[in-house]
Amino acid sequence: MPPSPVIRVSGIRKTYGRLVAVDDVSLDVLEGEIFGLIGPNGAGKTTTMECVEGFRKPDRGTISVLSLDPVRDIYALQHRIGVQLQAAQLQKRITVWEAIDLWASLYPRTMDAEELLSGLGLAEKRDAWFMTLSGGQKQRLFIALALINDPEIVFLDELTTGLDPQARRTIWELVRGIRERGKTVFLTTHLMEEAERLCDRVAIIDHGRIIDIDTPERLIRRHCPECTVVLTTADGAAAEHFRGIPGLVQVAADGERFTLRGQGDDFISEVIQCLSERRMRVSDFRTLLPSLEDVFLRLTGHSIRD
Repeated sequence: MPPSPVIRVSGIRKTYGRLVAVDDVSLDVLEGEIFGLIGPNGAGKTTTMECVEGFRKPDRGTISVLSLDPVRDIYALQHRIGVQLQAAQLQKRITVWEAIDLWASLYPRTMDAEELLSGLGLAEKRDAWFMTLSGGQKQRLFIALALINDPEIVFLDELTTGLDPQARRTIWELVRGIRERGKTVFLTTHLMEEAERLCDRVAIIDHGRIIDIDTPERLIRRHCPECTVVLTTADGAAAEHFRGIPGLVQVAADGERFTLRGQGDDFISEVIQCLSERRMRVSDFRTLLPSLEDVFLRLTGHSIRD
């Protein structure tokens, strides 16, 4: 039996004066998955998440989280979800352990705090002030605070923004660990690589509207089916040989460097077979596969960084 939705969002709209932040957004999040809401800054990701968390009330539409209304049933729901906010901050001189202890006191049921800090690599920082922590350590602390009540769903909003690549990858492993504990993760990000590596499914949002929802692999296959092979060969008949490759869309030559674009799951294999059959010597061979950022560019017409 497939997993059931633990979050249902149907046709929500949220405006601020004349600004339409979220416009007719619908999505389901399945139990036990990492679901990503992705798009550029200002696309409506945080507003959508805050409506799902119960921090904002949509102007219209319905939301169900664990079969509860996040606004009407907020007090019943808050013990079952964990939330990390995009612009979270703590007092400068609160220690890691004091923060964990304070958050734990707010809930009737909590995880083992020592075990949680150890699992997040913060055991040695338990007596450190918040202001002395690095960016990655602060984010790990916020994850700890979101997990302290042993929630069924964890919300993470732009978790790795501003972190260096090493700290970002550490956070990714921690998020995967949350799912392995049987939790559902709903995250927002404007980093397409993050979504592609972390999420089981993603919803692409732009200008407040959902463009498409699926696994990263299926989104790429559906919207960017072409792949590219770049190779270097001195074979004078190379261009002629390449034009006979099944699935070839375009071949471009720059001296001895050839760029081949094609479609189909077997396109790269067909290129290799052509090289083998024609006994063509190759000094360089690279494949360039499309990414979620390519999908976003094709669907919206502009870069994710705009």
